[in-house]
Amino acid sequence: MLAATIVLALLAAGMAAATAYLVRWASEARTPLRASTVLFLLLMMVAMVVGSAVYYADPGPASLVDGFWVASALMSVSVLQVFLGFLVEVRHRGTEGALPPPPLRHVRTFVASILLLVLANEFLMGWTFQSAIGAPISIGLGSAGALFAGLAAVVASPWFLFTMAAEMFLTAYFLRHRLPRAVTFVLVSQSGIMLLSPPALASPVWVALSVSLASAVMIALFVFLMEYLYRSKELARGFSIYLVRLLWVYGLMMAGLYVWLVYGDGLVFAAAVVLEMVLYFELVVRPERIRPEDRLAWHTRPNWAFQLLAGIFVAELFMGALLDAQLFGSVFTDALPALALSGSAATVVYHAVYNGFWFVALTTGSTWFLVMMGFEMGTLVAFKFRETRSRETRVRLGLMMGSYAAFAVFFPSQYYSMVFPRLAAGTHVPVLGWSMGIGSAPLAVGVFGVVLATYGITGGLSFLFGRRAICSTFCTAPLMFQGTAIDSMKSFNRSSPLARKYLSSRFSRAYSATMTVALLSLALASVASYLDTTGAVNVTILGADPTVFLFALYFGVLWYVLFVTIPYAGNYNCVTMGWCYTGAISQAFSRIGFFRLKVRDKEVCRRCTTVDCARSCPVGLVDMPGHFRQKGEFRSSKCCGVGDCVEACPYGNMYFWDVRHWLRAKLRLPEEPAPVRLPMVPARSSVSAPAPERSSAATSRPAAVPSPRP
Repeated sequence: MLAATIVLALLAAGMAAATAYLVRWASEARTPLRASTVLFLLLMMVAMVVGSAVYYADPGPASLVDGFWVASALMSVSVLQVFLGFLVEVRHRGTEGALPPPPLRHVRTFVASILLLVLANEFLMGWTFQSAIGAPISIGLGSAGALFAGLAAVVASPWFLFTMAAEMFLTAYFLRHRLPRAVTFVLVSQSGIMLLSPPALASPVWVALSVSLASAVMIALFVFLMEYLYRSKELARGFSIYLVRLLWVYGLMMAGLYVWLVYGDGLVFAAAVVLEMVLYFELVVRPERIRPEDRLAWHTRPNWAFQLLAGIFVAELFMGALLDAQLFGSVFTDALPALALSGSAATVVYHAVYNGFWFVALTTGSTWFLVMMGFEMGTLVAFKFRETRSRETRVRLGLMMGSYAAFAVFFPSQYYSMVFPRLAAGTHVPVLGWSMGIGSAPLAVGVFGVVLATYGITGGLSFLFGRRAICSTFCTAPLMFQGTAIDSMKSFNRSSPLARKYLSSRFSRAYSATMTVALLSLALASVASYLDTTGAVNVTILGADPTVFLFALYFGVLWYVLFVTIPYAGNYNCVTMGWCYTGAISQAFSRIGFFRLKVRDKEVCRRCTTVDCARSCPVGLVDMPGHFRQKGEFRSSKCCGVGDCVEACPYGNMYFWDVRHWLRAKLRLPEEPAPVRLPMVPARSSVSAPAPERSSAATSRPAAVPSPRP
């Protein structure tokens, strides 16, 4: 058996190389004769596999002869195709042969034929080789269920998946000079993910290893795509369409792998594999669809950006569930509700909402989902860290990544363990404690002790350092928002009609309404939870304590809904819209605290024409420049101290001011010197004097800024 397996593996490798080379020829075929030649060779390969399949369907002398005749018939058809293509070209050239060969007209039919033949070849080879090693796959024709189950089993076989991965890799290698590097990287990543398909082998070691490695490759692919978006303000139209479709296919694939691992059904996974094959070979057969000159600015395409973010999130959601199911097994899956979708229409809808809500909330709060998101978004933050000049911002970014690692991974909440006792250790929604209000009683001996402690910590940090201590450091949201690609999406704060309602530091009606709803819901849920713990009432929402439900709703479901809708709701919308009750509480303390933004010289801001500070603000505080020009400082409880404005100021004129500067003033300690000279403002004197000559630092400033008057 081992010898047969080795021989079949060599045959599969040879067929993979031949198929990849023929696909390369197909990508260059521009005439009927060339196209028919490629189809002829592919059909020859299919004919050989069909003949073998006929034999293995019922091994014996008779079936051997039948297989031979079937293969011969298909080969004859393929020869006829080449002959017809030759006749078309001869007729077009005429007797003199002076005309060039005719162009290929039916391009879509040609591409569809290539896809069909490649798919047929892989499927027949998978079924035949499985039969050859003594493990035939039954494809029942008596019922649709048996038929689809058999087809899915063939697609999940190693002969199909490994051979397809080799074909994808070799095709990308052959076409590497005709495709942009980014496209080649994506195609190679696809081959790696296909190779690491868990259903390919029955070994538990392979399943565990492939789940982990495939997740790592997919995370690397997502990081690459997000960084590529940040570096490329414009994308080729064809590539942008391909990316969105690929991400949604991967979402389906991750869902299929989760269903396969938990329920043993591989149909969804097989469908995703076939869709990826179609998507892949449709691109490589006609690589000219990615025309560099046909480009679109993705910042002006909110619908496309939404589809991209939503596709990534769906893939990450099921990838996180897959990792938790693989590592924690039934301990994780048994905690997920699975109410039967039966009964009246109202009951079915309620059970569907119940199951879906808690699946999303528990998965987004699970350890491995948060670890995965931490690696992905943390890498983008690390890229931003390298570009950051401000030492204070660099320190905050480091604290932010450390806080995420500590509070999202090593400091899990105990709330879900109370509601779902069988939930695996380390898979709880992480909080510091302040988010649950009066419902935090189980964390301490007395209810009011934990309230004072948590709100004292939150309020104290916000009072001393502004709400950036919470909203840009300790909270898990900043890591998601402040990476390079997501941070660049703050342009949607100005372009989206909904996000524009929340611009500036003033409390608009929309902002006030959103914040009121958030705080009121916290108060009501906290009181209900407290009364529930005392036995006065018995209130649950979707089977959970009111504060547990509220936390799951806001930070397990709603947060991610608004995250993927950044193109419509704007970036950092938990701050800009005011729907985060923790941020609203921190905002109240920050409003009376020390934190503010200051400028070293108001005259610089009065003469500035770039207003880069306002343009760079991730929460849309567009009225910032006016405050600097009039007061020399800007104070807003909406400001979460990200520091993009300080980075963007071309004159080094801005800085943070908080309790540290207040203490320096009280202790009469000197302030830190300005990092750069301010070239726009002449030296002040009671006697008129000409402006000083600009230094080399001044000459490096933007020419768009007017020079000072003497």
